[in-house]
Amino acid sequence: MTDTISRKIARFAIGLSYSDLPEEVIHEVKRYLYDSIGCAYGGYHTKDVNIIRDIYSGMAGSEEATVIGFGDKLPAVNITLINSLMIRALDFNDIYWKEDPSHPSDLIPAALAVGELVNASMKDVIVAIVLAYEFEQRLCEFAVPGVRERKWHHATLTQFVSPIVAGKMLGLDENQMVNAIGISGSHNHTIGCPTAGHLTMMKNTVDPMAVQAGVFAALMAKKGFTGTEAVFEGKEGLMDVFGPNWDENKLLGNLGDSFKILDCSMKAFPTEALTHTHISATLKVVNENDIQPEDIEEVVVITIARAYDILFDSHKYEPETRETADHSLPYCIARAILDRQITTGSFEESKIQEPRLKEMIHKIKGEASEEFEAMFPEKQPSRVTIHLKDGREFSAYLEYPKGDPREPMTMEDFEAKFNALSEGLITPDRQLEIRDMIFSCESMESVREFMEQLEA
Repeated sequence: MTDTISRKIARFAIGLSYSDLPEEVIHEVKRYLYDSIGCAYGGYHTKDVNIIRDIYSGMAGSEEATVIGFGDKLPAVNITLINSLMIRALDFNDIYWKEDPSHPSDLIPAALAVGELVNASMKDVIVAIVLAYEFEQRLCEFAVPGVRERKWHHATLTQFVSPIVAGKMLGLDENQMVNAIGISGSHNHTIGCPTAGHLTMMKNTVDPMAVQAGVFAALMAKKGFTGTEAVFEGKEGLMDVFGPNWDENKLLGNLGDSFKILDCSMKAFPTEALTHTHISATLKVVNENDIQPEDIEEVVVITIARAYDILFDSHKYEPETRETADHSLPYCIARAILDRQITTGSFEESKIQEPRLKEMIHKIKGEASEEFEAMFPEKQPSRVTIHLKDGREFSAYLEYPKGDPREPMTMEDFEAKFNALSEGLITPDRQLEIRDMIFSCESMESVREFMEQLEA
């Protein structure tokens, strides 16, 4: 039998066990789980989450898994989409960006929902989450340049990983796992437009949809449904259709020697990842020099070329939606100057329509730097220079944002983020209880018990 890429992945995924995981990796899983549950609480009230939840509540079905916070019991496939969108809705969950970007925590609900379906232990869930991060991040380095540079969305990568996560929870054998990857990888390729120009609710939803599709593919494979074996390297497979230049070693090399989750980043701001260093530099300049908005003549932001392309197009100067605003560098910089902070409240309708914002946003100018582009992705350089009306100018230069493994968020940072996102849904006492439960979750024999404790 041909040793295809899918088969090599399947063999590693099936063979990985909790005892193979170093303590630091297990702890990192808990940190991302804590961060993701906080993000899900933050998405509780968003319109997009509630539209999807209403649709699935109307459809009802078998009570297999639980909606985070709400406590609804619905089919695991449907729960996966709701919970993944809850984590993703505010664009505040984790980020890994090499040749391609991704948000590996979008995949956590696949482990949780299928885990509830089969009544797995939290140790099993932890292993599945490690696999989610491992292969999502490896796929971000597989295409050179990445699929994002080929005008496709990174959900195109997620569709290959979600069946691995769900398949691990279902206990698929090697052939079934290969089939699941082949089923999911044969469809659901996502064009780049959800994150280009005027953004809509689809910006945050395409990746959760790819996660959901992978769960369904794993369930199909469990029943005996077959899928394309050489979905990566075969005729008209991913590597053939998406063009040349793939690094198989980045995808398959040294599996198990270390774990990619240790290289992922958290988000300190609920915005597109490439805005973060620029926001931090702006806040540094404004706060250290006590710069008042009315004194500013112009702000120049020097960034990498791809950030300029994504975050400075004409739509980003006239944002009408939260999704466009949190992917607009002019908006984020203007809002940081006006408020001296960026929070989930920075993207409310009243903030987007504020007259002061409309005036400030057109003072923000972007410049693409070839020098900075050459430093990416090892660094995410930013230089922000604020020119004042009196002729003075102040500048700051940073190379990576808060939340990067080289500038990690502290436990205090995590708690502040979680508590702010869950405020009003759970009491301060419950916030502490949930934190403690997550950081000792490996002792829980049932993921169903874990999910019940998250109800708001």
